[in-house]
Amino acid sequence: MANARALDKRRKSIKNIKKITRTMELIATARFKKAMDRAMAATDYTQRMAKVVADLAKAGLDVSHPLLETRETSSKSVMLVLTSNRGLCGGYNGNVLRLATLRYRELLQNGSVTVDAAGKRAISGFKFREIPVNNGYLHFDDQPKFSEVDPIAQQFLDLFLTREIDRLDVVYTRFTSISRQEAVVETLLPLSNLAIADPKSVQPSGGSKDGMQSIYEFVPTAESILEEVVPTSFKIKLFKCFLDAAVSEQIARMVAMKGATENASDMIKMLSRTYNRARQSQITGEIMEVIGGVEALSS
Repeated sequence: MANARALDKRRKSIKNIKKITRTMELIATARFKKAMDRAMAATDYTQRMAKVVADLAKAGLDVSHPLLETRETSSKSVMLVLTSNRGLCGGYNGNVLRLATLRYRELLQNGSVTVDAAGKRAISGFKFREIPVNNGYLHFDDQPKFSEVDPIAQQFLDLFLTREIDRLDVVYTRFTSISRQEAVVETLLPLSNLAIADPKSVQPSGGSKDGMQSIYEFVPTAESILEEVVPTSFKIKLFKCFLDAAVSEQIARMVAMKGATENASDMIKMLSRTYNRARQSQITGEIMEVIGGVEALSS
């Protein structure tokens, strides 16, 4: 039977750990709600941007832009991987890194691949796998700002327009709902699928499926608007990837800390039963010693 004092000390230690995990769960829950609101707002904006491009196409205009052109070869690729700066979030980082490693090997067969990573876990993970990281970004927290993503997006745009890169893949955890988040690889450049989105979100208002004119009037010209819409759409899509990764991280941490708290409660119950049995056995032994001593003195 284990020592009662050691069991009590271990039980107190687990109680302290339980308080920490419970606190982290509550913090993750509060951050998750804020991050989810921002992600949902970005989703609406992204769908609206795709709807404008679809309206341009419905208006009978030739929707052409360098960012929309599909290139025959993709020999120079860039892969951007989004993870967290901290751990204690279950398999969130591991799922992204495994998927990124597979895509890296696939792209490597077609040409050169440059890896950019956001988050300490991605940088350390690629270092362990001996995959060189070109640019590392450690300044993103649970509430990424568009002003922080915009310089990175502009850098990718410049590299793509000057044909220094042919493709941009982003590996991150997509937020679908509170109960569903999945690690995905999304190709953001070229933006050939910009106008191919959810049909419910891109059908022009007041237009029919057979190609009626859009209700929008483009001033000064649709082409000039397209020059602004397409790059902005890319930037907001990349920003949405960061937002999805942030909200998915908080959900993963919330679930992980909830599981840790429940496991700590189970361990405390088990240790309490073991402690009570050990204490009862110890008390019984002490009573037997007293009785034995009394009998020895009375004989």
